Amino acid sequence: MGLRQTVRDGLTRIYERRLARALVGADVPRHVGVIIDGNRRWARAIGLEDVNAGHRVGADKIVDLLRWCDEAGVEVVTLFLLSTDNLQRPEPELTPLLRIIEGVACDLAGPGRNWQLRAVGALELLPAETVAVLKEAEEDTRDRPGASVNLAVGYGGRREIADAVRSLLAEHAGRGTTLPELVEQFDVEHISEHLYTRGQPDPDLVIRTSGEQRLSGFLLWQTAHSEFYFTDVYWPDFRRVDFLRALRDYSARHRRFGG
Repeated sequence: MGLRQTVRDGLTRIYERRLARALVGADVPRHVGVIIDGNRRWARAIGLEDVNAGHRVGADKIVDLLRWCDEAGVEVVTLFLLSTDNLQRPEPELTPLLRIIEGVACDLAGPGRNWQLRAVGALELLPAETVAVLKEAEEDTRDRPGASVNLAVGYGGRREIADAVRSLLAEHAGRGTTLPELVEQFDVEHISEHLYTRGQPDPDLVIRTSGEQRLSGFLLWQTAHSEFYFTDVYWPDFRRVDFLRALRDYSARHRRFGG
């Protein structure tokens, strides 16, 4: 490591401590959503031929993020790992990515971890072996005392809303509710009760890495009143100081629900 890098790292640590002190007593989001983006571009940027190396480095970064969330007092974290659109990728590209995601689930469910995991997405679209790993991780972490961590795999916001409506209609059909009766009593909260994230608070803050400034279908219903933080940093390079910057930005905003 050169002298310049050593100095830079030292200054970053000083700035990081200053940010952490400034956040003491600040408003902390209960639920943070993270759109993990830039793994492939990071790999290409540093000259790696195997772009899956970017996904593997990005997977290792997830534990760091969850620890930072624990330190900050965040109660729920939703990680956007794989969209329904991503499922259309060629098999030689998709299969390694699914194996990496399975590894993430196993790691987060492993010994010494306190997080409660939940798989959110159209699991019926995923390979059976991936679903089995995600479900086992859910079951193994069900009674853990830590933060709730949603693994959004095979996830699409439009698909989630359609699934919620389908579930709502099936529930009322089972009760014998007529369509006119359902129309009469229908409310937006009825949709919320059938979302993948039912029972959890909506995201207060959504972070997206890699410089893209769009949701890409992430939690379309739940983010109606969320604050957004976009950073140019590729996910594998995302540091605690970047996370603290997002929290500082959030704490400085005056949230308005409805206008």
